[in-house]
Amino acid sequence: MPDESPRLRRILREISPSTWEHPADRAALAALRRIPVFDEVLRKVFGLFGEKPIRLAFQANAVRVSPRQFPHVHERYVEVLETLDAPAHYELFVSQTPLVNAGAYGMDRPFIVLNSGSLRLLDEDELTYLLGHEVGHILSGHVLYRTMLVLLIQLAQQGFPIVGLAARIILVALLEWGRKSELSADRAGLLAVQQPEAALRTMMKLAGGGEPAENDLNEFLQQAEEYRKGGDVADAVFKVLNLMATTHPFHVLRTAELRDWIEAGAYDRVLRGEYRRRSEEPQPYAQDLAAAAHAYAEEAQSLVDQVSGAVGDAARKIREAFAEGWKKQ
Repeated sequence: MPDESPRLRRILREISPSTWEHPADRAALAALRRIPVFDEVLRKVFGLFGEKPIRLAFQANAVRVSPRQFPHVHERYVEVLETLDAPAHYELFVSQTPLVNAGAYGMDRPFIVLNSGSLRLLDEDELTYLLGHEVGHILSGHVLYRTMLVLLIQLAQQGFPIVGLAARIILVALLEWGRKSELSADRAGLLAVQQPEAALRTMMKLAGGGEPAENDLNEFLQQAEEYRKGGDVADAVFKVLNLMATTHPFHVLRTAELRDWIEAGAYDRVLRGEYRRRSEEPQPYAQDLAAAAHAYAEEAQSLVDQVSGAVGDAARKIREAFAEGWKKQ
C-alpha cells in the first residue's frame, strides 16, 4: 500500500545533474559526441524540421498542464521542479495515450509529454517519480539527443533517404546511449519523490500495469534479481538481442539498478546534502570512462564468457551437421 505519512521533502539546492547520472550514461554520451559524422547527421535531421514544427508535432494532440488544466498534475510538477531546483519551468502536456509513460523532447526549449494512461494507473507519489524522471532527462541535457533518436527511428521506419549508413550508425549509438540515460533519469525521479518504495512501485506498473491488489512489490523485486543474475546461455543471448531493439532497458533491470544505487548509500548521501553543486567543475571525461568501465566490467565479462561458450558449442554443432550431411550424400 502507498505510504500515507506526511511528505517531508528536501529541496536539493543547486544540485548538479552529475549527482544522479549513471557513469555509463555520461561515457556513452561523450563517446557518441565523438563519432565523426555525429554533428553532420544532427544538423541534417534538424535542418529538415526546426524548433517550432518539432514542438507542434509532439504537442498537436496534447493538452498543456496549468493551474486550470490537470491542476493536481500541475501541483506535483511544480513540486518536482522545486525539489530538483530546476532553473526553468518547462512546459508539460498530457496526451491521450493509454500506455503508462512520458517523454521529454525539444531542442532549445525542452518540454514534457505525459501519457494520460499514467494518470489512471499511478498514484500521486508514483506520478511525482515519473515527472522527476523526465525533468532529470532535461537537466542532464538529454532531450536534444532523445528527440533526434525518435526522429531517426521514424525516418528509418518510413525509408526516408536521409537515413543512410551514417545515420544508421548514429541510430545504433543513440539507442545504446538512450538505454543508459534511463538509468540516470531513474535516479533523478527517486530524488524528486524521495520515497524509494514509490519509485520501485512505478517501475512495477511501467512493466506490467495492474492495480495495487494485483501486484506485489517484493515479488517483483525478486523477479528483478533473478532476471539480472540468473538464466542460461540462451537467456543471455536473448537479453542482448531484445535490448538492441529497444529504446529503454527492461524495467526489471532498471529496478535492480536503482535498488543497487539506494543500497550503496548514494541516495541517502544526496539527501544529507552530500552532492555536487552546479557551480562545481564536472568530472573529466577520463574519469567517466573509468567509472563506466567499472560499471560494465562484471556484466560484460560474464556475458563474454557465456556467449563465447555458446558460439563454441554452436560451431561444433554446425561442423557435426555438415559432416553428417556429407556422409549421407
